[in-house]
Parts: sequence; structure tokens; C-alpha cells
Amino acid sequence: MPAFVFLLYVVVEFLAFVWAVNTIGAVWAVLLLIASSLVGSVLVRWQWRTVSAGFRRAQRGEASPGGAIADGALVGLGGVLMFVPGLVTSAIGLLLLIPPTRWLLKPIAVALGNRVFGPITVVTARAGGAVIDGEVVEEHTVTQPALPPPESGRRDPEF
Repeated sequence: MPAFVFLLYVVVEFLAFVWAVNTIGAVWAVLLLIASSLVGSVLVRWQWRTVSAGFRRAQRGEASPGGAIADGALVGLGGVLMFVPGLVTSAIGLLLLIPPTRWLLKPIAVALGNRVFGPITVVTARAGGAVIDGEVVEEHTVTQPALPPPESGRRDPEF
């Protein structure tokens, strides 16, 4: 089965590249592949900052942890697809990296994650109550073991 999927990938990417060469020319098709990788690297950095902010909001209890994890998974998959060579994988990766399509796919990813891994629970500690200013002072008492009594008339050799 994995060999069939890989063969299907190669055939689809080859046909897409042949179509691009026939449509826009060989040089432009190669430049399109290079440009898609560059755009992908910029988009991955930009969207990963957004995902990291979502993780922090989920940690503080301000957002759903399932949604943050789904966003992270979709951006991660989109980033991987942007760097896999080919026009079709770059197009799918681009769709996963832009927020509007991620918003459409996020409920599906959350449902799939809940089905595979179970519901996600997060425990957060919230500071509450009064804050007392103070200084912590630790006291350490060090005791040395007792030395044996000296033997009478005998001295240790000096080195």
C-alpha cells in the first residue's frame, strides 16, 4: 500500500509539472517550484507564531486546547507539504497554511483527534487570593563529624 501511494504521488506530481511546462514554459515552471518553497517558508514562520500564541492562550485557559492542537497539526502538515517537491503538494500545503481554509478544516481535525486520541483535558493553575510580599530566608546548619581523639605521642608524618 505505501508503494502504491508513493507511485500515485509521483505520477500526479509528474503530470502536474508536465501541465505547468506546457502551460507556462519549463523555466517558469521551475521558478514556480522554487517560489512555492520560498513562500512556504515565510508562511510557515508567520503561521507558527500564530499557532504558538494559540498554545499560550490554551495554556492560560482562554481558548480550546483541541483547537490549538488542531491548528498546530494543520500548520505542521502544511509546512511539510510545502517542502515536499511538487506543485500539487505545495498547493495543498499552501491551503493548509492560510487561515481561512484552516478555519474550515479545524472542526474536522478536532473531531478526528477526539476520535483517535480521546477528549483533551488541560489543567491550568490560576493565581488567586492575596499576594503577600516577603523574602525567603533559608537557614542551613552544617555540622561536621567529630574527629577521633589524637593518639598520645604519635604525630602524623608531614609531606
